[in-house]
Amino acid sequence: MDALFVNQSLSRLKLSPNQSFYYSNSSPFSTAQSVRLRPSPKPSLTTVRVIQNQENPKTLSDDRAVTDDESYGEVSKIIGSRALDGGVGMEYLIEWKDGHAPSWVPSDFIAKDVVAEYETPWWTAAKKADENALRALVDADDGRDVDAVDSDGRTALHFVAGLGSEPCVRILAEAGADLDLRDNAGGLTPLHMAAGYARAGVVSLLLQLGADPEVEDGRLRTALDLAREILKVTPRGNPMEFGRRLGLEGAVRALEGAVFEYAEVVEIIEKRGKGENLEYLVKWKDGEANEWVKARFVAEDLVRDYEAGLEYAVAEAVVGKRLGDDGKNEYLVKWADMEDATWEPEENVDPYLIKEFEEGQTDGGKVNGGVELSNDGQ
Repeated sequence: MDALFVNQSLSRLKLSPNQSFYYSNSSPFSTAQSVRLRPSPKPSLTTVRVIQNQENPKTLSDDRAVTDDESYGEVSKIIGSRALDGGVGMEYLIEWKDGHAPSWVPSDFIAKDVVAEYETPWWTAAKKADENALRALVDADDGRDVDAVDSDGRTALHFVAGLGSEPCVRILAEAGADLDLRDNAGGLTPLHMAAGYARAGVVSLLLQLGADPEVEDGRLRTALDLAREILKVTPRGNPMEFGRRLGLEGAVRALEGAVFEYAEVVEIIEKRGKGENLEYLVKWKDGEANEWVKARFVAEDLVRDYEAGLEYAVAEAVVGKRLGDDGKNEYLVKWADMEDATWEPEENVDPYLIKEFEEGQTDGGKVNGGVELSNDGQ
């Protein structure tokens, strides 16, 4: 008999306080949203100055500390980018007009328009899920970090996943984007975004590409937890919400398929809890440790037999047959964990073992060492 086996580690996520997956009718990925940039330390549009923090001096790519009075002149262009550890910001590789060696500089110290010129095409493509523009930027090989983050620590993959663009998701994944990166606005991964916005196709694609369904958000929810939570509060019978419910249900099915796998149960040992919290302690046929499994993931016939007080054992073969007192067939069953064979009613015996026994019978009634008896035992 089969039951669903639950993988143990799952991940959850925390929503941004000003964003709701369910109640918002407008997309948070509006193209009108601009990248937040901190003002340049001075009004120059094409220059940058790096100022040393005496307690924590910033260093450039050549590991040389920058002094208080050191600055470079005009910026030629940005020739590379990379996200800071923890997704707390960006730094850029600057090419200088004076011929000085390129240097990595935090975005805080770069003129706003210089950063915008480099970043705007990227975020516009991501927030519009523009497949052609995104591919062109990825193929440009301009040193751009595909895991570049915005002010909330979200990447382009977060946006295109939330918008449901499978082509864009594939482009970014093939370019090496981190499928499990958690943002700073609630610990959301791209999989959470896809699940929360009912993008079942993207959920399936991300799982196929290797996204981890067990990553948790800031509220200790996996993408599956999030999808179920939103589905629970999405009205039934409302034509306006019909598409959302279909998408959420599809996302839940895809995530359940990734989180649960089938395994054969020998027996149910105990139960605990009530209602939605009802669980059964199951013994696995493959020898894995006994495990508590939610009732909804255990085969109905197993539960029914357990509640009826029936016990299970592993049968090796049927070695005999007779008519019982009620005129129904009984079979002599040899057990794997018992020395003595026992007579069992037909409904308690594996039909495959019965079939094997019947096919092995001879005209004389002998069956590979087995016997066929009448109801009086003769």
